[in-house]
Amino acid sequence: MSNPLVADEPIELTEGGLRECPGCGLFQIEPALAPGTTAHCQRCGTILRKAKHRPLEHTIALALAALILLAVMCLTPLMTVSSAGMVHRAGILSGPVELVRRNMSGLALVVVFVTILAPLAKLLGTVYVLLRVREANPPRHLRRIFAAVERLSTWSMLEVFVLGVFVAYVKLGDLVKITLDAGVYALLALTVVIVWADGALDREAVWDRLDSVGARETSRRAARTGVVPHGAVGCETCTLVVVPEKPGAKCPRCDSALHERKPDSLAWTWALVIAAAVMYLPANIFPVLTVMQLGAGAPSTILGGVEELLQSGMYPLAALVFFASIAVPMMKLVGLTFMLITVQTGHAAWLRDRTRLYYAIHWIGRWSMIDIFMEALLGALVQFGGVVTIEPGIGAVAFCAVVILTIFAAETFDPRIMWDAAEERVAQANA
Repeated sequence: MSNPLVADEPIELTEGGLRECPGCGLFQIEPALAPGTTAHCQRCGTILRKAKHRPLEHTIALALAALILLAVMCLTPLMTVSSAGMVHRAGILSGPVELVRRNMSGLALVVVFVTILAPLAKLLGTVYVLLRVREANPPRHLRRIFAAVERLSTWSMLEVFVLGVFVAYVKLGDLVKITLDAGVYALLALTVVIVWADGALDREAVWDRLDSVGARETSRRAARTGVVPHGAVGCETCTLVVVPEKPGAKCPRCDSALHERKPDSLAWTWALVIAAAVMYLPANIFPVLTVMQLGAGAPSTILGGVEELLQSGMYPLAALVFFASIAVPMMKLVGLTFMLITVQTGHAAWLRDRTRLYYAIHWIGRWSMIDIFMEALLGALVQFGGVVTIEPGIGAVAFCAVVILTIFAAETFDPRIMWDAAEERVAQANA
């Protein structure tokens, strides 16, 4: 009789090997993992790998479904509003078109890129790579495509756009009659499917299938001997550990440039943080939109919009807008500045906490785009002449600049240099 606690099919384990932690830079041997298990860095706790249950075919099906839903969302209206016998419908492109009409073409381009172009490119690239990676000898260009897909993940913001639509829907309730159309339901379904697909995809399994001959030899040898080779470098894109033959060499797996640490991380991050701080002032001083009702109205800033929501009794929505549009940008600027200062002073305390703070900042920054999406939709939907009109303001452009600059700042900062600086200071103290 077979034991019911033992599976009939053998469990397929991942291939372990040498790994550099992206959070603290520690080289360590990652064990072979069973599906559903996770490997964490033994020093800072950063996740090194999650082994997924789902086969790649599962992600292909989800990505194809997402492409269909994306097409439906783009081709159907999101909302219909009416006031004084006039009716307006708005689709996903209506906001950018209105922004162009208001001489805000740069802002319109950003909205189109993060809501249509980046998700579309990411989905198409994912489907193409997953379909062809099953070939006996996958073509080499798949590596560059999958690396580009990985970089696009930060800029695909449909889940943020959903909240922007929700905020716009609630704010319009007191001004006009509003109904949701097919595009909104497609957007909701699309967001669920994309999050599902991202959670199901085992990116390391894809990179393993894209390995060129001998690319993992350094990792395998270190796993056998337990010795980290001198000069080993972990690729920032595909995590492969190699020993570069010369400075400026490229990763043999994904063709990305290999660096011991991100080049000029401190200088780039300081420059971007200072630029974002400069833009943060006009973003909060200048109006982000103006509501004109029967010829009367006044410009509204981000904080003014929060106050209006509080006066209307929409406390949860006011908290959401305050957190996304005021607290998050400020937290990113303060947090990044704090980490930069601790690097330059060689501060050795709270290293694990600072690493967690970095990943929190890296993840949360994109959610500040809620305000931009809301304003683009409101400007497109509410254009009823002298009855009621909403116009986007110049403050929205400055605020969008803050969001983009802080996203780039989080990308250029290398958390490993916090550990390097602390180790250097301890070594100097012991010398």
